Amino acid sequence: MRDAQLLLPDFSLILVGYLLCRFTALDRPVWQAVERLVYFFLFPVFLFQSIVRTPLDLHAASALIGAGLALMVCGIALAWSLPWLPGLRRVIDVREHAASAQIAFRFNSFIGLAMAERVLGAPGQQLVAVLVGVSVPLANVAAVWPMARHGQRSFAAEVVRNPLIIATAAGLVANLAGLAPPDWLQTTLGRIGGSSIALGLLTAGAGMQLASLARGKALGTGVLAIRHALQPLAAWLLARAFGLGAAETTALLIFSALPTSSSCYVLAARMGYNGAFVAGLVTLSTVLGLASLSGALQLAGAR
Repeated sequence: MRDAQLLLPDFSLILVGYLLCRFTALDRPVWQAVERLVYFFLFPVFLFQSIVRTPLDLHAASALIGAGLALMVCGIALAWSLPWLPGLRRVIDVREHAASAQIAFRFNSFIGLAMAERVLGAPGQQLVAVLVGVSVPLANVAAVWPMARHGQRSFAAEVVRNPLIIATAAGLVANLAGLAPPDWLQTTLGRIGGSSIALGLLTAGAGMQLASLARGKALGTGVLAIRHALQPLAAWLLARAFGLGAAETTALLIFSALPTSSSCYVLAARMGYNGAFVAGLVTLSTVLGLASLSGALQLAGAR
């Protein structure tokens, strides 16, 4: 019950977004514009500020960073291997797999940062911000590469134009160089970035659609099982292997159990793939996230 109460505020925003999109004049075209605003401006600002605002001690955070990167590599390897597993090669379309593999290892940062603050307070949000910061470049590169390869598009061009990679790189460089925005700009950046969480959760709800999931059941089951079952288990094992403390373990488990990124279908559609199918997987992942996050918090408590 306690875990459900912790999750309810953020998932309530997702439900509100769904209801607004389906039953009011704020229909899908409105939310597509909001989604672009969040993806290209609001969330990059939030990500940059989250990384810059607290001095990053790479030595002190090295175990958490190592565990986070190992978790990402695990998810990517499992996702990419799906078509070559026994019995799946004949039933998984390689082009659909190129667009859908990202579901298994990308993550909804809005929910992660909101959840971390609710469970662990501001220090926990900073721990998840570190995980997001070091994982975003790897996750986006791994998402873009198979689609660029199958779609014969420029991989380098897609990566360097990604706003999340740009914001993360800028934030890490500024942090390590000891640079920070002036005080008069901090409040403005805080308000811009803070709005990204609420709007990001609302757009996740507005983008939910399940009708396209009738096809590709094996592929969908595979990537969602990795995202919501295997990733939390891997995180629990990695927390023990890296000797993480209680707060770091909880942050890693929250990070591992998040629903996939709501921008997965934006990227797939922009690169010429079946965005509707990916959107259906994002929807189902958002629903499953309630169970996986609750399970992850229980694992964290049982450590």
